[in-house]
Amino acid sequence: MGDNSSAPTPVAATRDTGSDLAAGTRDIDPAPTSAADIRDTGLALTPPEDLHRQLSARLGGPARAWFDQALDEAAAQPGIHGPISVWELRLAEAGRRCGPEHADTARVLILHAAHAGPDALTRVYSQGTAAERRAVLHALPHLVDGPDALPLVEDALRTNDTRLLAAAVGPYAARHLPAHPWRHAVLKCLFTGVPVDDVADLGRRAHADAELARMLGDYAAERTAAGRPVPEDLHRVLTLTDPTATPPAPAAAHGPRGTDGKES
Repeated sequence: MGDNSSAPTPVAATRDTGSDLAAGTRDIDPAPTSAADIRDTGLALTPPEDLHRQLSARLGGPARAWFDQALDEAAAQPGIHGPISVWELRLAEAGRRCGPEHADTARVLILHAAHAGPDALTRVYSQGTAAERRAVLHALPHLVDGPDALPLVEDALRTNDTRLLAAAVGPYAARHLPAHPWRHAVLKCLFTGVPVDDVADLGRRAHADAELARMLGDYAAERTAAGRPVPEDLHRVLTLTDPTATPPAPAAAHGPRGTDGKES
């Protein structure tokens, strides 16, 4: 965002901005995990009540008490309040309080409890760390009805942070990102190594997309001419563009829904 003397004080200047991976983890009990932690790709697809149940079962006592208090604070004062809201501070603390393996889930749920709309999400994204930006992207399908938050997705797609890219191509982008930038997002996943499994609703959006097939073919030809390997995922996506294949059923969705169109 451009410089603006009247802009709110940057969150990074007022928060506890210690790294989520820092050693200050005294508030964390050994997590009683019995299964794999919630994958990044599941954060945008899993209903918040299920995320809450799963996370609560995995947090130790002090961490769970902090998390419950953070949700109560967010619910009591939703939205934006002044230069910084209490729940924004809790987003910055989540890694230290809950552990880095649970921080994304905690942040998504705090954003949900705060009923963060496009303005609040934009503030967190623009002023937050990469981890907080990732949480915003995961939270979009739970919180935003319509394309108002697409600038955040478009910004993330301009980065080379693979975890941010993976979050950006989730269900919110599948519903709202127009065809041309969506195709380029798929290509970017291929050349940055983001698995196409992270691209939400890939089969439906790629089906019978002749322009995507052309772009994939051009990219494969460029790689081959340069003596470089063609990503295996490229052939998989190319198969999905086949107009004679049976189109997949629309992906099940939770939270606000939107529409997208396919252009030639």
